[in-house]
Amino acid sequence: MTSEPRVSRRIAAIAESATLAVDAKAKALQAAGEPVIGFGAGEPDFPTPAHIVEAAVAACRDPANHRYSPTAGLPDLRAAIATKTARDSGYACEAAQVLVTNGGKHAVYNTFQTLLDPGDEVLLPAPYWTTYPEAIALAGGQPVVLPTTEDTGFRVTVDQLEAARSTNTKALLFVSPSNPTGAVYPPSQVEEIGRWALEHGIWVVTDEIYEHLTFGEHRFTSMPALVPDLAQTCVVLNGVAKTYAMTGWRVGWMIGPRDVIGAATNLQSQSTSNVANVSQRAALAAVSGDLVAISEMRHAFERRGKAMHSLLAGIPGVECLEPQGAFYCFPNFEAILDREYGGRKVTTTTELAEVLLDEVKVAIVPGEAFGAPGYARLSFALGDDDLGEGVRRIADFLC
Repeated sequence: MTSEPRVSRRIAAIAESATLAVDAKAKALQAAGEPVIGFGAGEPDFPTPAHIVEAAVAACRDPANHRYSPTAGLPDLRAAIATKTARDSGYACEAAQVLVTNGGKHAVYNTFQTLLDPGDEVLLPAPYWTTYPEAIALAGGQPVVLPTTEDTGFRVTVDQLEAARSTNTKALLFVSPSNPTGAVYPPSQVEEIGRWALEHGIWVVTDEIYEHLTFGEHRFTSMPALVPDLAQTCVVLNGVAKTYAMTGWRVGWMIGPRDVIGAATNLQSQSTSNVANVSQRAALAAVSGDLVAISEMRHAFERRGKAMHSLLAGIPGVECLEPQGAFYCFPNFEAILDREYGGRKVTTTTELAEVLLDEVKVAIVPGEAFGAPGYARLSFALGDDDLGEGVRRIADFLC
């Protein structure tokens, strides 16, 4: 006798977040006394700036924050996000176009649930953040993966997009600076892609969460700012997590046309309602404040990125582009696979990640999680000493 599945097929098909799984395993081993160095977490290692924390403390004492608030977000915060977006991105929007969400992931989920019908295709350049294809599929959409490599700077071309376009293409997922590659698109290419999407009536979902984390001559540019006519078929995703070291506060947002934001607000009203008011008050202090602390963090990340790149590139057989933004290196390990390490045959970066954690207590995220077998993601959002020691352990083990 066969029993009915206890979990729906739709939910059972969701893959566990590889980045969170790696981070959880590393932290569990550390708690057990193992000398694990974790390169898995995609979060700044800096504390949230003090003025933001103080705003949250004050908010806790205000009885107004002990009650429900509007689903779409506190009016002051929505207005401040609109002001901040114009300041930082050059993209003019109104408070009514903003929906405050429970972190950036929630913004991704809300957006695809709101835009997609079953069978709609979403063009998804790879390597991609692990959540994107899961959120697309959960909304009934079909991810159409477009591979990129270090030879193209991990940037998709209009020719690739055009070749993949079909009558079912509904949207393009675009992100710069990129998680996991650290690639930053130049303004000319951002504009070219935006004009292509506008010409063909394709929605653009653009994730701007790493907007302030660019290095050297590389600069963030916002697609709807460069192509203003795209605003009616564009949703901007962002949040306070990366810029302000606020991953645990869980505040993100989506910006889009009023009808889309209205529909997404209805969805949120039946799922999570408002984001925690104390977190919203902290986010208000963050987006309304200056960028001094952010500049200090960015300089530290830039220094660490150069150091990690140099160490990884020095491992025989490993290729690695120097990160242009975010806080990740994305080395290519293909040339050193199909060998034995620690008495085990290693043929994939998933197996390599397992061996490195078991043998030298270093946690990395395999490229398979990002649609890029043969690669791996290493976060340099950790202290200089651990960074150097961790990569040296990898180098000594592989050599």
